[in-house]
Amino acid sequence: MLLKIARVQKSNGTEGEVVVNFHGISPEDIDIKDPVFIHFDGLPVPFFFESFARKGNTKAFVRLTGIISLADADEISGKYIYADSANVDIVPDEGDFSFLEGWTLTDRNGCIKGTVSGFLDIPNNPCLEIAAPTGNVIMPLHDDLISDIDETARILSMNIPEGLFPEK
Repeated sequence: MLLKIARVQKSNGTEGEVVVNFHGISPEDIDIKDPVFIHFDGLPVPFFFESFARKGNTKAFVRLTGIISLADADEISGKYIYADSANVDIVPDEGDFSFLEGWTLTDRNGCIKGTVSGFLDIPNNPCLEIAAPTGNVIMPLHDDLISDIDETARILSMNIPEGLFPEK
């Protein structure tokens, strides 16, 4: 299983180096011998680190195999970097629920409502964006609404307010 560990922020220089911002993992916890993945056309493409220099607590200057020019670096800017879950130990920041992306959302009866497609860090009102069969839905994320979390199956069960998910 691939886990989102970072996002390419921008290019750095003209020879393919990029600035990467890590999420839920510290740059020093990365084993640069392991591959990382970036999705292209919906498929994970493996890359290896050619160089890696920390910049503060959550960022690094990185050069990846095959990224050799400013154009290449600009092409991956804004993309997420994933790692094999067997190779990393993700510890989400308190209040950061982006690790739920890709999880299945069900109601308290087990009926699938959709897939978590994003986390919206709205002050005092964090929300999940849900890709549902009827379209995208913004779901408030509050402890009182969560009925069960199955980390192994990646299922989030919630007491969903009536009318939030329109019928087909």
